[in-house]
Amino acid sequence: MGTLIPTDLPAKTEAARAALDAWTREIVDWHFNPETGCPFWLDFAARLDWDPRTEIRTYADLDRLGFFQDEWLRGGPVRRWVPKAYAGRPVYVFETGGSTGVPKSRISIDDFRIDYEAFSATLPDDAFPPGSDWLMLGPSGPRRLRLAVEHLAQFRGGICFMTDLDPRWVIKLVKRGKIEEAEAYKQHVVEQGLTLLRAHDNIRCMFTTPKLLEALCEKVSLKKMGIRGVFCGGTEMTPQFHRFAVEELLDGVYFAPTYGNTLMGLAVHKPRRPEDNYAIIYYPPAPRAMIEVVDPDNPTRVVGYGETGRVRLTTLTREFFMPRFLERDEAEREPSYTEYPWDGVRNVRPFSRFQKTVVEGVY
Repeated sequence: MGTLIPTDLPAKTEAARAALDAWTREIVDWHFNPETGCPFWLDFAARLDWDPRTEIRTYADLDRLGFFQDEWLRGGPVRRWVPKAYAGRPVYVFETGGSTGVPKSRISIDDFRIDYEAFSATLPDDAFPPGSDWLMLGPSGPRRLRLAVEHLAQFRGGICFMTDLDPRWVIKLVKRGKIEEAEAYKQHVVEQGLTLLRAHDNIRCMFTTPKLLEALCEKVSLKKMGIRGVFCGGTEMTPQFHRFAVEELLDGVYFAPTYGNTLMGLAVHKPRRPEDNYAIIYYPPAPRAMIEVVDPDNPTRVVGYGETGRVRLTTLTREFFMPRFLERDEAEREPSYTEYPWDGVRNVRPFSRFQKTVVEGVY
């Protein structure tokens, strides 16, 4: 494996680290500046006895702000997150899946477009042909994915056809033990997708979740339906499913697994290599977001490469600043790789200590 690592990777990693530090200073200055910042961070700074704009000089210095709290995003007023620099701009509100109580809300203006345009550059044109239409077989409603996948399709010159899916209803059914009803609802969603695929010949690309992909492929061959590429994301993305999708479900259709959420954006997958044995390896969209794997009992400490820990997320955009947020996921820390000269994560899955309380539904 060592021969596959380019000799200039250490230099690229150092350059990426310097760029991250510079971007951190820029974002901190933006969010804590009385003229551009958002009310939440301006109020936060007013309670400190030091000035983040002058004392945070590197990405590591963000530790001084402590951990971003889950509850800060549950409930309103949501306008406290809108930077003053964006006053008067149309604002979107995206919610998390809502699997654990009141959903977390995140404001957005252009971030979902910026993130998915960057992701578009990682998609091969032969598998996701420009000008092709898309099928969005995933969550609808107040979720970032709905608009983001539609924008991705439009950015690549296509039209996005949507299905209607409320994952919170599926979660309620599962919690109540109504497994047959949950299965019926899943089939209802799959049937929507099949109707669209049969009615629109130009659909060549799609987004879906692992569970819905499997259910769809039980009914039809996506290759025979004309699908060339599948962009897939969800918490059930395991190495076993990765192998199953590539070797059995898709019959040569390109498979692009991703790790993303409302708070971060989108982490792209490492190109599949035999030596990785179908491990799902993701790299965050640095410097706009960083993923680290930390010791669950001491989340200020990043674990060693190959070690398991809890996923810690930091989001750094002008629209949204979220330092040191502990996700409900765990993974192994992965070293940098060619065009991604920063840490990645391997085999992301629900945090084992929360497994009894998280219901994944259709994801």
